[in-house]
Amino acid sequence: MDRPVGRKKPSRPSTPAPVTDIILQREFGSGGELIMKQRTVIASVAALLFTTAAALCHDEHEGHGAHGQVGNVNFSNSCAAAVQADMARGVAMLHSFWFSAGEQVFRDVLARDPSCAIAYWGIASLLMTNPLGGAGPLPKDAEKAQALIDLARQIPTTARERDYIEAVGAYYQDWANRPERARQETRSRAYEALAARYPDDDEAQIFSALYIAGTQSQADQTYAAYARAAAILEQQFAKHPDHPGVAHYLIHSYDAPPLAARGLTAARLYAGIAPDAPHALHMPSHIFTRVGAWEDSASTNRRSFEVAVRGGELPEAYHASDYAVYADLQLARDAAALGVMADAFKVKASPSQGAVAYASAAMPARYALERGDWLAAKQLSPVASGLAYTEAITLFARAIGAARSGDAAAAEQAASDLGVRHQKLADAGNIYWATEVEIQQRAVAGWIAFAHKNVDDALKLMREAADLEDRNEKHIVTPGRILPARELLGDLLYETGQPVLALREYEASQQREPNRFRGYYGAARAAEAAGDRDKAATYYGKLLTLATNADTERPELAHARAYAGR
Repeated sequence: MDRPVGRKKPSRPSTPAPVTDIILQREFGSGGELIMKQRTVIASVAALLFTTAAALCHDEHEGHGAHGQVGNVNFSNSCAAAVQADMARGVAMLHSFWFSAGEQVFRDVLARDPSCAIAYWGIASLLMTNPLGGAGPLPKDAEKAQALIDLARQIPTTARERDYIEAVGAYYQDWANRPERARQETRSRAYEALAARYPDDDEAQIFSALYIAGTQSQADQTYAAYARAAAILEQQFAKHPDHPGVAHYLIHSYDAPPLAARGLTAARLYAGIAPDAPHALHMPSHIFTRVGAWEDSASTNRRSFEVAVRGGELPEAYHASDYAVYADLQLARDAAALGVMADAFKVKASPSQGAVAYASAAMPARYALERGDWLAAKQLSPVASGLAYTEAITLFARAIGAARSGDAAAAEQAASDLGVRHQKLADAGNIYWATEVEIQQRAVAGWIAFAHKNVDDALKLMREAADLEDRNEKHIVTPGRILPARELLGDLLYETGQPVLALREYEASQQREPNRFRGYYGAARAAEAAGDRDKAATYYGKLLTLATNADTERPELAHARAYAGR
């Protein structure tokens, strides 16, 4: 265990910075004022801070004290023996992105051992939120994290723990004046330096791998950052097969079409390593989705939803529901998908939260479009979230539904509204989501051109959308695009009487989006129209196998059975 070391000269003044005063008072009211009066003894500061916090948070986090199984972590630290078990639990929760519950565990540690400086690091790390999500914390949480880092810097601790604190501090330094991408790169470099300084510290290696993976650009299809992270994590996996972070981060590092099969071992183990962590139950579905293992995805996401709701992790509950809906729809379990969606919408959560807003828009859009219910898609209403990229989902579905049901005017209105969202994203410098909405715009424009019988323009625009989408990897907030653009190109080629070319596009789409219901059906009917009986039989057979446990008799299944009967 590390032992505290003193400092020759404090690097920070003993009095917290003014922003700390403000945050303490805002977060803890009169408790914060009392803290500020007793800042001469840092242990008293921390003790009062977290005793007050624990009291204030007790009702909100009722039941968070015994969080069941979250995996095995050995995180050496200099904190009191009495808090060692909870410290390990808090770090395990950090590895599984169990944000609010993990924060409460670290707060409880500090209430019992105010000199446990590394617990402040734990909270500041949790407040960064998902390091692969690309958004980062809310400004108020970044300010709170900085205040906690300032407090931690004043507590005598070990050199190693101080280096951990400074590594997370590098992310928050000058936070408001730097874009998230710059913060991610700074964090990655800081943790790489930490790992190099302590080569025998496996936790430093594991966290370094996570933050390297967090720098992966969706536009870089060499997956260079993922490869670097995976190389570190595979070594750690051999040493720690029951470590929640190693399994978790391997899944993220293999969450790309050409890499996904390598993540199956970690995916099948992770839920069993930390079965009481909502995110741990959900994460395997990132790989299951990539390889088309829909039964596994639906099952683990249903469990994730239930655990997340019980623990009050509502964004996680919505996130899991979107993945489950996507999986059920591939299996033609339409009633099950509808039930998942209904259960999610019974859980009232703020649409301003990204995961909630995305799932709230995506689930109804998927339910309409995956089933080819163009009229239902046309009638969808956007949920006002203040997030242009989630509102764009509904507008995209409305436009495609209107165009494919023959209402070009309604499609053009939705396309115009979609353009407004694209401009907002472009003006904000949100390059990734602006590109995603641009893909939607081109696809919509293609189908509107087709509705106006401008076939050449339609195919040109739809091909541009497919090519652009292929160059921009999907975001982790989604199991997949609302409809793959190359699959939509196959639809358009089929509708324009070009089944041979349509078949080629459906098969190309399956390389990135395997085992999809619409992908198999599109390929089968294109092969049938092209006179390729063997391929038609193969794809209709795959469709029927995929939908073995369907709970709805879709017209596509009736057609597949009729073809098989012939």
